[in-house]
Amino acid sequence: MTDEIETGLALTPKFDANGLLTAVVTDAADGAVLMVAHMNAEALAKSIESRTAVFYSRSRQRLWQKGESSGNVLHIVDMRIDCDQDAIWIIAKPQGPTCHTGARSCFYRSINKDGLEPV
Repeated sequence: MTDEIETGLALTPKFDANGLLTAVVTDAADGAVLMVAHMNAEALAKSIESRTAVFYSRSRQRLWQKGESSGNVLHIVDMRIDCDQDAIWIIAKPQGPTCHTGARSCFYRSINKDGLEPV
């Protein structure tokens, strides 16, 4: 491979047409997927600087720090970017439940042939 984006060490995120990257958050303790959100350039920069997860809310059209109202902050242990730099993986230590419903993870239901069931 000779593509600098895929093999180099420069952070050059490839934002989508809306200026966003997909961000997947997992728990540093056990690897559980906690949530999926989006980041714009400002959210990414603030997350890198503060080492706490900051996202861009598509519904509210603004930045939001995870835990800004609940106190359930995501403390970043590591951040990784995928090969073509259009998705972020955040490995974090959650300070409380991650989901706004109070669940540990936003992925608290399993899909089966009859619909959904709690995990």
